[in-house]
Amino acid sequence: MSKIKILENEINIENCPVRKVLDRFGDKWSLLVLLILGKNETLRFNELNKAIGSDISQKMLTVTLRTLEADGFLKRTIYAEVPPRVEYTITDLGKSLVPLIDNLEKWAKVNMSAIEKSRKKFE
Repeated sequence: MSKIKILENEINIENCPVRKVLDRFGDKWSLLVLLILGKNETLRFNELNKAIGSDISQKMLTVTLRTLEADGFLKRTIYAEVPPRVEYTITDLGKSLVPLIDNLEKWAKVNMSAIEKSRKKFE
């Protein structure tokens, strides 16, 4: 019986680093937030919300930002002012991911018409 290799290092699928990272970015908003912060460095909540557009609720943006903060991709700074001011800054870890997301975005733009054509055939 042959042994199936998972990636190159025969990683146990439950502990696969790629899978763990992709699980975090499988949502609709995380990569977009990182791209926006990657281009702007620091933004306030409402600036991020405007940059994304009307498709995201404030609750979903908050959840996305907290998740990215928990993973170390961005830093949240709260200023004790009236009204309170909160800024989000991309971290070095987040910056290191932005070029990869940029490449994915470029790949998607080049290949989207082929993907859509294939989807129509499949339907």
